[in-house]
Amino acid sequence: MRRWRKTCAFVVLAALTALGCRAAAQKVKVDPLYPVYKAEEGVSGMVKSVGSDTMNNLMALWGEAFTRFYPNVKIEIEGKGSSTAPPALISGAAVFGPMSRKMKSKEVDAFKKRFGYPPTAVRTAVDMLAVYVHKDNPIVKRGLSLPELDAIFSKMRKSGYHENITTWGQLGLVGEWADKPISIYGRNSASGTYGFFKKHVLFKGDYKDTVKEQPGSSSVVQAVASDRYAIGYSGIGYKTAGVAVVPLIPGPGAAPVPADPSWVSRYPLSRFLRIYLNAEPGRSLDPLRREFLKLVFSRQGQEAVIKDGYLPVSPLIALRDLARVGVHLPLVKVKIPSPAGVKKD
Repeated sequence: MRRWRKTCAFVVLAALTALGCRAAAQKVKVDPLYPVYKAEEGVSGMVKSVGSDTMNNLMALWGEAFTRFYPNVKIEIEGKGSSTAPPALISGAAVFGPMSRKMKSKEVDAFKKRFGYPPTAVRTAVDMLAVYVHKDNPIVKRGLSLPELDAIFSKMRKSGYHENITTWGQLGLVGEWADKPISIYGRNSASGTYGFFKKHVLFKGDYKDTVKEQPGSSSVVQAVASDRYAIGYSGIGYKTAGVAVVPLIPGPGAAPVPADPSWVSRYPLSRFLRIYLNAEPGRSLDPLRREFLKLVFSRQGQEAVIKDGYLPVSPLIALRDLARVGVHLPLVKVKIPSPAGVKKD
């Protein structure tokens, strides 16, 4: 078997660790440095968002919060997949393009051809891409490796796994599970989740023809919940009582890692959820987009991230990304107590 490749998750997770992601073992909390959002004058118009289905609920939560401050602002959100974001931004059909993956080079090139500069991305949240099975499936006690997932979902097995996996018995399950075929569910090709899973689990190999493609993130989870012998992948924010999340084995000899905030530094399928926008270099954003982004990176906005089942980004990430579009984030000043026994000057 080939040496396991590192996924971009390790880059994401290293950044999260270095930049101070504060996911607690029992409860994720918003960093106290984030300010409470307050309304500003001169905000009007329509927030049109086109892109990621994974981020559909999150964009809706931010939209609802925004309209509480600005009742006259209209919100329109369309989530048919990350691949719909770039053309919507290029045509002007959207002001925000949420994506659960990075833009491809050809998408960036198309944008640059139209405007003369690249699109700008801000990292808004962290998702742990989960592998779901029916709630009664005992595979959750064992966990799955990335090569095993490759052999389940891909007809090419670029990870080098030694056999094509088609039954639960091949993964060590016994009894009623031993001879049961694995029913496979996934996203359609317009989805950023589809592309992320293909790149980091299938090592860019092709999906099996037997994968039942679903139009949305929740559709995958619902399908798995209703199919006892199913497996599928979707964002952790879509977990329901009818499914279980399979711990993933990040490398040879490693212990299974659950898709839980307390394990974010080791989970192999973490990713940033981004919002792309057309921000011309040297020009300030209009009040509508500026204030929407400020709400996303406020106490209320990052609480919505947690409410939707994702992880907040660190304030330093927020500062860096907002600086790209000329937006100032007024972080809260936190008083740090002096260590015991140390006199103040």
